[in-house]
Amino acid sequence: MLQTLKNAWKVEEIRKKLLFTLFVILLFRLGNAIPVPNINNALLSQYFTSSLNNTILGLYNVMSGSAFQYGTIFALSIQPYINASIIIQLLTIAIPALERMSKEGGEEGKKKLENITRYSTVAIALLQAYGYYVILSTNNLMSNTGAWPAIVIVATLVAGSCLVMWMGEQITEFGIGNGISVILFAGIIARVPNTVVNMVTNLIHGGSWKIYVAYPLMILGGLAMIVLIVIVTNAERRIPVMYSKRVVGRKIYGGQSTHLPLKVNMSGVLPVIFAGSIASLPATIGMFFGKTENSGGGWGTFLGLFNQKSALYMIIYFLLIIFFSYFYSTIQFNPIEVSNNLMKNGGYIPGFRPGKPTSAFISKVLNKVTLFGAIYLAIIALVPLIVGAISQTASNTGIAIGGTSLIIVVGVALETVKALEAQLIMRNYKGFLE
Repeated sequence: MLQTLKNAWKVEEIRKKLLFTLFVILLFRLGNAIPVPNINNALLSQYFTSSLNNTILGLYNVMSGSAFQYGTIFALSIQPYINASIIIQLLTIAIPALERMSKEGGEEGKKKLENITRYSTVAIALLQAYGYYVILSTNNLMSNTGAWPAIVIVATLVAGSCLVMWMGEQITEFGIGNGISVILFAGIIARVPNTVVNMVTNLIHGGSWKIYVAYPLMILGGLAMIVLIVIVTNAERRIPVMYSKRVVGRKIYGGQSTHLPLKVNMSGVLPVIFAGSIASLPATIGMFFGKTENSGGGWGTFLGLFNQKSALYMIIYFLLIIFFSYFYSTIQFNPIEVSNNLMKNGGYIPGFRPGKPTSAFISKVLNKVTLFGAIYLAIIALVPLIVGAISQTASNTGIAIGGTSLIIVVGVALETVKALEAQLIMRNYKGFLE
């Protein structure tokens, strides 16, 4: 990775793209330090510190680089755009008009879908900004109240989210690419220095012996998880495919062998995000009403069952990850369509007849691969929760990068390195004749 960055820096055009990307990231971090008017940031930080852990808003806070917790203009960060992209992707499969637009519309169709995604981002940002305002007003976290402060808060948050979306698009067009992922990467990594400072402070001041045991174990566990993520991210199941020879005029086409790659982790981090959103729904609803597990009564008992350290939460979380892994792989990869495309192009899988037998075999392989990928995602997502449940000290160490964030960070790093390598190969390629 470091060698790739070093080689990329030597190429003037790529160096300009890297500098532009770093400049946009700097602007993003500066925006994360500008507070939204009419919010009592000190009270907000205290409230979220004690309330974010068990809710989906905690994930939002991590991905925004703590901007959500401190009430800055980029508090919503890139989340509305990500949600809009996922929704449009699902609707593309469910609505025939959108499906035709994506498959048959060409570049014009892609531009229309991008515009629909942008408009959806604004709509989702409005809903999330209003929800943010409801939390502020319900828990008396505003320095000024009334209709005008509410409008200012909602408008500022929506404008900040749209600006972050625009920054991501600029990185995609003029930077190193994968702009939205790079913004997400920057937001998560921004929390690392604060985490390191907290760990060093805890070590200096001493305390329970658990700290001296938990920290080395967490560091070793984190390194092992990174290795596992890199291996599984690049892993794929290759199904051999042969193409029959065809005579067209005086030329013979086909006859070569290739493979059909099935990614082990085809759905990426989305099943973990979906599962976390649903598993954290009770705590998130309670947060809007100012209730926590310490509130006592029915609310306290109910929310205590869905605490991240409880066995019930972990079991539900695990099952939801498995379910959404299969759900997303099903809508993303259609074995029948792949089988038909192979048959149209004269391709076949050795040992299986074209048509239904081929699609059945691909479905069988896909189910096995998806199960392995789903268990891998569940392990990565649950290990930090299990460590936090076993050791109370470990759960309070301020570790910013949990399993979900680690998958995102490593995945974006791998994608960026591959993009830089592709640009380097394209500029250094000399052709077959030399």
